[in-house]
Amino acid sequence: MPLNCLKRFSDWQMSDVMPHNPSVSSDTASPYPYLYIYYLAGHQAVSEIADFGEGFIGNWKEGDTAFLFFTEPADDAVQKFLAHRPHLELKDQFEMSYEDWHGGPVIPFQAGGFHVVPPWAQTPASRGEDVLLLDPGVVFGAGNHPTTRHCLMAIGALTAEKSIGTVLDLGAGTGLLAIAAAKRGAASVFAVDNNFLAARTALANIRQNRLTDRVFSVAGDARDFVDLPADLVVANIHYAVMQQLVQSKGFQEKKWFILSGLMRTQARLIKDRLAHCRADILDEWIQDGIWHTVFGKMN
Repeated sequence: MPLNCLKRFSDWQMSDVMPHNPSVSSDTASPYPYLYIYYLAGHQAVSEIADFGEGFIGNWKEGDTAFLFFTEPADDAVQKFLAHRPHLELKDQFEMSYEDWHGGPVIPFQAGGFHVVPPWAQTPASRGEDVLLLDPGVVFGAGNHPTTRHCLMAIGALTAEKSIGTVLDLGAGTGLLAIAAAKRGAASVFAVDNNFLAARTALANIRQNRLTDRVFSVAGDARDFVDLPADLVVANIHYAVMQQLVQSKGFQEKKWFILSGLMRTQARLIKDRLAHCRADILDEWIQDGIWHTVFGKMN
């Protein structure tokens, strides 16, 4: 694995990781009443848009496009930024509520023996539940999607029966699944995501849960990290990437796996591939006949 593909965030100052938002308190329903989103197209480095001031949440970069998130309108700041960068173009801009962005309110929920709570809406857990504090920011993995909850259920099922030493979470998003594994006793967890903002958000959540000694947020391509030794690999990730992961020697050397984010046909193809690897499917969660999560063991 090339060293230049790994970026650790554990030495960053907290103010560099998540923007300060003085409006957030334990009484608010969400951290941001509204999101102001600017959609840019054109090649750029993440460092080009590292800071727009206090109202800037972050930059979600996908290939040659980017979404800039703000807590307040930032037309002037964005236009000033673009004026000196002719290779970039403002394609569109949006205003929506925080709940609309996430597809529903970010509220506490239970899954797999975990009690997931946003910091602004803390509620008591039931006896025996592990509390996970999660501020998703604007990153996928708040628990609104069934695949996230199914992965928690799979982690809960596995750790109820077995002790897991090391975990590799590929496509970690907010870091929720990595944090869950650590809460259940994993000694070392790598949370990998190729999106810079996701890795920053995961680090903030790792710190929120006081797990920086055991959970490490890494920005990079999942395919560059799949060879790392681990007892369990979790991948809630794009199908195109998962196809390559399950064919790799590194994946097939893992003892346990949880694969999610799969639609019906994709799940069938992945399970066919796993059968060729002599893997045992131990359980499967399906939502509305569409979303599939597969839990199994390599032989």
